[in-house]
Amino acid sequence: MSQPPSVAPRQEAESREAGRWTVERAEGWGPFRTRVVWRATDGSTATWASRSARKRAVIGRRVAAATPARRQTLLNTIAAVAFTIGGGLFALGAALAQLGSADPTASACIYFAGGLFFNTGGYATVLQAVNSPRGLETDGSPKYERWRWWSYEPERIEWVSAVVLFGGTRVFGINLLDSFLQGLTVKQENRLIWAPDMVGCALFLISGHLALAEICHSGLCVRRHDLGWWIAALNQIGSYLFLVSALAAFIRPETSSEVNATIANWGTFGGALCFAVGGVLQAFERPTSS
Repeated sequence: MSQPPSVAPRQEAESREAGRWTVERAEGWGPFRTRVVWRATDGSTATWASRSARKRAVIGRRVAAATPARRQTLLNTIAAVAFTIGGGLFALGAALAQLGSADPTASACIYFAGGLFFNTGGYATVLQAVNSPRGLETDGSPKYERWRWWSYEPERIEWVSAVVLFGGTRVFGINLLDSFLQGLTVKQENRLIWAPDMVGCALFLISGHLALAEICHSGLCVRRHDLGWWIAALNQIGSYLFLVSALAAFIRPETSSEVNATIANWGTFGGALCFAVGGVLQAFERPTSS
C-alpha cells in the first residue's frame, strides 16, 4: 500500500525498518489521511489517528515519552485557556452592546482583548499540529521530530484546519482594529469592518468542517461519546452563529444602520459562548498515562 500523505514518509520508513511495521490500512476524507493502521511481524497493530496523536500524544495505546507529552499538554492548556477567555470576553462585549450598558469604545476594547486571546489560541493550535507525532518508535510508541515553530504541510488535514483557524483569528483582528476608526462612511464601514468579519467567519467554518472530517475519518458523523467531537461540533455551531451575526451586522446604505443589531449582538453572544465552552472541554482532552 502506498504511503498515506498524512504520515511523514521518512518517519514511517524508519519505523517500518526498525520494528518491521507495515501499513495495513489507511482511511481519510478527500485527499487527506486521518487514520492509519500499522501491523508488525508479530501480529501486533498500532493505530495512528490524527486528532488523538495531536491532542492526546497517543498512537494506539501507547503514549508519548514524558517530555513531548508535557509539551503537548502545555500547548493544549494554552489553547484551552485562550479560547475560554476569548469567548468569554466576546460574550461580555456582545451582552453589553445589546443591553446598552457600555459605550461603543468600551465594547470595542472588550472585543479587541478577546481577539488577542483568540489569536493566542489559534497559534497554539497550529503548534500542536506542527509538532504532533506522525511515526512509530521500535516499540510502537509515538515518534516525534525536533520542535518547530512553523511548517508547511498542506497534505495534512490537521495542519490545514489549524492554519485556516489561525488565519480566521488574524482576519478578525483586522475587523476589530478597524472598529476603532472614527468618521467612516457606510461604504467604508462595510469594507473595513464588515467584509473582514465575513472572511473570518468563512475561515472559521472551513476549519471547523475539516476538524469534524478529521474526527469522522470521512464525511460528517455524530459521536456522542467522543470528547473531541463535542469540542469540534461546539466550535462549528459557534462559527455558524458568528456568521449569522456578521450577516445581520451589514450596514444598509439607505438607512445607515445594521440589518438587525439585536441578531448581530445575540449571534455574537451565542457563538462566543460555544467557543468558551469548547475551550473548557478542551482542557480535558490532553495526554494521559498509558
